[in-house]
Amino acid sequence: MASVASMPETTGSFEIQQLTPAIGAEIGGVSTATELSDAVIAEIRQALLDHKVIFFRDQDLTQEQLLAFAKRFGDLEIHPATPKDQPNPEVLRIEHGPKSKGQENMWHSDVTWRAEPSLGSVLNAIEIPPVGGDTLFANMNLAYENLPEDIREKITGMTAMHDIARVFAKRLNKKPEELHDKYPPEEHPIVRTHPETGLRTLYVNGAFTSHIVDLEPEESAALLKRLYATAANPEIQCRFRWTKGAIAFWDNRACQHFASSDYFPARRIMQRATIKGDRPYFDANA
Repeated sequence: MASVASMPETTGSFEIQQLTPAIGAEIGGVSTATELSDAVIAEIRQALLDHKVIFFRDQDLTQEQLLAFAKRFGDLEIHPATPKDQPNPEVLRIEHGPKSKGQENMWHSDVTWRAEPSLGSVLNAIEIPPVGGDTLFANMNLAYENLPEDIREKITGMTAMHDIARVFAKRLNKKPEELHDKYPPEEHPIVRTHPETGLRTLYVNGAFTSHIVDLEPEESAALLKRLYATAANPEIQCRFRWTKGAIAFWDNRACQHFASSDYFPARRIMQRATIKGDRPYFDANA
């Protein structure tokens, strides 16, 4: 990771090195494999809210240690792509190599197809390619604020549908109807109020958002295309270069991410724990 000009900020327990002015910070002096105090967990949570994604280096965790750390921030969910016979069902293993090219290379927020999408995800690098495989993150509060005023006014109060089948019907080899029996499409506000910071964030993504409610299909598609493109602005992004054992912990309510699949056919293996969230809402007074 390239050095940055800003000086590290010191909290009571660790150092925080900001990656870009818009998003991202690397935390030093913390071992996530240990049982951290409530005070340290509170500081980590505040850093997450402040920077939207935080990173830790040299954290070679077992699945049990990953789960123990993630559980300090809330209950964990089980992803439908997790094998049913896996010992730790809350861990999603994401492995790509010569026979599997990465498919997470589009801007998205995790599991927005749930009625209560996740608070955040904790991703730990098990094996990384010699070069490539970076993950990019975009600040979706700034994405909203950078929109022209007339577009902000238009979308505020509108809702859109989020559908698991757009991605996972093919990956899980299931018909959309099969997935919808357990995970029906969900309607969420296009502009979401963050439940902890009160900030407004743009809450549609090209992976899971299917259409805007109460708009004609052509108008919906055109508006969504414009909103999806907001994440691609480098000025609201950071880019994380993985090292073995590194962790990225991101706030799914506040940012989107893009896993670069430029490393094929090299191997990249990650393990992820995802923290349950609450139902998105819009508060005009926040």
